[in-house]
Amino acid sequence: MSAEPNPGEALSDFALDSSRQGLGSMLRDFRTRMKTGDLGSLPAILAIVVLVAVFGIARPDSFLSALNLANFLEQAAAVIVIAMAVTFVLLLGEIDLAAGYTAGVAAAVLALRLQDDWPLLLCVALSAAVAIALGLWTGTLVAKLGIPSFVVTLANFLIFQGILQLLVKEGGSVRIENGIVKDIVGGALSPTLSWVVAIAGVGLYSVSQLSRRRRSDGTILVSLVAARIVGVTVLVVIGVVVLNKNRAFATADNEIRGMPYVVPLVLILMLLLSFVLNRTRYGRHLMAVGGNSEAARRAGINVVRVRLSAFAVCGLLAGIGGAFLASRVNSVDPNTGGNDTLLLAVGAAVVGGTSLFGGQGRMINAVLGGLVLALIPNGLGLVAKSSPFGVEIDFGSSGVKFICAGLALLLAASVDAISRKRTS
Repeated sequence: MSAEPNPGEALSDFALDSSRQGLGSMLRDFRTRMKTGDLGSLPAILAIVVLVAVFGIARPDSFLSALNLANFLEQAAAVIVIAMAVTFVLLLGEIDLAAGYTAGVAAAVLALRLQDDWPLLLCVALSAAVAIALGLWTGTLVAKLGIPSFVVTLANFLIFQGILQLLVKEGGSVRIENGIVKDIVGGALSPTLSWVVAIAGVGLYSVSQLSRRRRSDGTILVSLVAARIVGVTVLVVIGVVVLNKNRAFATADNEIRGMPYVVPLVLILMLLLSFVLNRTRYGRHLMAVGGNSEAARRAGINVVRVRLSAFAVCGLLAGIGGAFLASRVNSVDPNTGGNDTLLLAVGAAVVGGTSLFGGQGRMINAVLGGLVLALIPNGLGLVAKSSPFGVEIDFGSSGVKFICAGLALLLAASVDAISRKRTS
């Protein structure tokens, strides 16, 4: 009989490596993974550390400010959520190039119905239904008709973009006046509630780590558990202290303090999705199909249904990301979900450690990758013009930002490809 699912397992996704045991075993496993190219989330974590250090040294007053930290988290939120959506199809070895415009269409439906004074819950339900329908449309073409996902989603990229333009009128936009929707990204918890959320988060993480050690029969060192808990606690405390500072402009009438709403919202979503992937039959089937679809079929798994559902989940999560996008600018226009949104979302999942070949990835990968790709434009925009090699370079230009983001994605994809080649 299988063990009863434990929600604490999802919390362990915060850990950098769920297979570590003792210190000696940990070092041996790390060397083995280094040799095979299986680095997991390590490149993304190192990238975050390096980027924060570089930008923090280059622009300490602006980059390390409370205003920039809050803006950075708000900028990254939508990309992270859409990256979570794309992760579900990446785990199958598929791709969804239309996820960005799925988000845009869902956001447009939400904004238009709010403009018509529909009840908020009904607007949200309709927006979610549309997002799921778009995902099912894609999944049907891929899973039932067998059309390659690249071709299907490339076509849907154009179709959904057209639908979005018809909804909001080409060149126009739809304003969002609903205070709840506007506060999804623009609002913030009070300083006191920020500490409550932070303490609760650290407490849950600590419980999950202690639970993992207990289930390991003591093979995981107490010192390792303590180091993880202390490390997370220090990061959380520093973040809350900075975010609780007033980040309003000097001429503003009111102060702005506290953790942005998007932080606990994204973390809650990550935990729920991690639980689905790690502790449910559906999650195991999804991984199995992504790892080897033929073996999964022979084991009795309905491969078509799993593929179809993955695209439906991708659509729903993309719709949630669309609400984040609309909330950030308080409107929806023909470019919502377009431009570089999708590229950054797909890139975030891959940079974080999700394999392009299927069967390998976690929700934490999307979060870490999203932070990396959000850090690049955020930091470069603050560095602006500089002459590091005797030649003046405008680091704040779109061209430099795109090149750096592309190089980060190419590096991550190379690591993934090398890993597969060495283990094949």
